[in-house]
Amino acid sequence: MSYARVLCVGLVGVTGHLVEVEADLAPGLPAVVISGLPDTALHEARDRVRAAVVNSGQRWPNRRITLNLLPATLPKFGSAFDLAIAVALLGGSGELPLAPLDGVVILGELGLDGTVRPVRGVLPMAAAAARAGVERVIVPAANSAEAAVVPGLRVRGVDTLHRLIAFVRDGAPLIEPPTHVPTPATSGPDLAEVAGQGLGRRALEVAAAGGHHLALIGPPGAGKTMLAERLPSILPELDDDAALEVTALHSIAGLLPAEGGLLRRPPFQAPHHTATIPAIVGGGAGLARPGAISLAHRGVLFLDEAPEFSRAALEALRQPLEHGRVHLARSRGGAEYPAQAQLVIAANPCPCANPAGDDRCECPPQARRRYLARLSGPLLDRIDLQVRLLPMRAAELMEAGTHESSTAVAARVVAARAAAADRWSALGRRLNAEVPGTRLRRPPWQLPAADTAELRARLDSGSLSARGFDRVIRLAWTIADLDGRARPDRHDVGEAIHLRTGEAI
Repeated sequence: MSYARVLCVGLVGVTGHLVEVEADLAPGLPAVVISGLPDTALHEARDRVRAAVVNSGQRWPNRRITLNLLPATLPKFGSAFDLAIAVALLGGSGELPLAPLDGVVILGELGLDGTVRPVRGVLPMAAAAARAGVERVIVPAANSAEAAVVPGLRVRGVDTLHRLIAFVRDGAPLIEPPTHVPTPATSGPDLAEVAGQGLGRRALEVAAAGGHHLALIGPPGAGKTMLAERLPSILPELDDDAALEVTALHSIAGLLPAEGGLLRRPPFQAPHHTATIPAIVGGGAGLARPGAISLAHRGVLFLDEAPEFSRAALEALRQPLEHGRVHLARSRGGAEYPAQAQLVIAANPCPCANPAGDDRCECPPQARRRYLARLSGPLLDRIDLQVRLLPMRAAELMEAGTHESSTAVAARVVAARAAAADRWSALGRRLNAEVPGTRLRRPPWQLPAADTAELRARLDSGSLSARGFDRVIRLAWTIADLDGRARPDRHDVGEAIHLRTGEAI
């Protein structure tokens, strides 16, 4: 027999595609040719596979070997094809009967000594195999806990090529995944540790309940970073679908904890202000990798000292914030990643950042305007809540630990989200921040004219954009949900305007 075929999975972005690895061995000068749009790592697979096969005690066929990865028009990236290539090659040479591997997906990178090493992206690969109707997968032993979270899939692990060969020839057992995969435990800071800042705490609760973006502007030491870091602690745990999405993204980035399991806590990403555009929105050579906004999917992206970020990196966030996805175009094909993250930015009001606030600011008016102008109007217009925090007072500082805990606030957030999800279920939405503005401006969800008079006046005067109008309405619905009312009233709209503009109504 000179032909063999086994199954593998290739990733493009976060989407997996079933790939057939074909091997054909023909008479002629010994050579190995790989076709099917392989990248550099795949071209180098021939040397890794040859050394692994020989060091596993198998004979290397001195023939012309053609390896083809189908579909040939789909770009292939990475080293996860190594194990499938080795098995297909041994099957084509007649060294290995492949009947036990019929309909089995094989994933893994090979070391030169024949060890099977873990690879990135096993979870979305295993999920793609399950969607394609595959029932069994063989993965590196170090990835078996990760793959085992996919329902309806029988997962087995291997640590060496020799073990896989023994399984195919003699039925030797493979490595079982852990019988109990714990959800990675996370313990974060508590909201009770934040002193004072009642307005900031209220804004944080509203942001969590409605899925709104948040800007915190204030002097150093006012608690901006403390508040932002505690937002994940009042967000609900991720449901099964969201947890799979988040865990798959972290699998691709190679950031999953060693114990495996689904990530249930909303992720928190806080890149440094020197981060580049690819680091923020994704990119890189070859296969574009997810950036911070995708790693914060279903969680929080926090930009501390936001005016210090490059303007280009900040402006690159505008499209993902609007559409909830990042599309990274490349000459060999694009990659798309989900990016439904809550953006939280923190900024000082001026370059001198005097802790006493505006009363003792040493900056000329032009310097203050230039500093905050680094946050462009179109970007700020997409941020629902824009809150100005006051300097901390001694009496407030001594009250630390006496405020509500994250657990108490999270209970209200869960109730508010449940009310919103029930109301918008017919629209296929779950959060107030996701509801199109056109729906909120039409019956039956349109608010009475008397309740929105101030809001409409601001729109007519140009002090509020049409996008800002819709975002204030969404905030009003969230405030009503938190307070247990079926519909917002005039006071809810007034508070929403205050949280949006900082002006009392």
